[in-house]
Amino acid sequence: MPIAITDAEFETRVIKSDLPVLVDFWAPWCGPCRAMLPVVEELEKVYEGRVSFVKINVDENSMVPSMFNVMSIPTFILFKEGKVAQQFVGARSKADMQREIDAVLA
Repeated sequence: MPIAITDAEFETRVIKSDLPVLVDFWAPWCGPCRAMLPVVEELEKVYEGRVSFVKINVDENSMVPSMFNVMSIPTFILFKEGKVAQQFVGARSKADMQREIDAVLA
């Protein structure tokens, strides 16, 4: 299960992370966000020790989503060395997500 973080924790957990970090911008009322949770949990197992997974509730945290122009959810942003390496919006298959992550890790 991805760790839920707040705006205040973003810099420590994401920007300063030694590992690449996939940030899931979501909200509890968002059907596609809920549908993506099992996919993200599977990916978390696949990339254990290589990629960190966190989620930010956009209803409770507005600063970070606005910094990265998150307009639709779910939005996934993969950070590497503190910078945006990949960004994609909407529900995706596990294979699609793996391709996106693998491209950044390569």
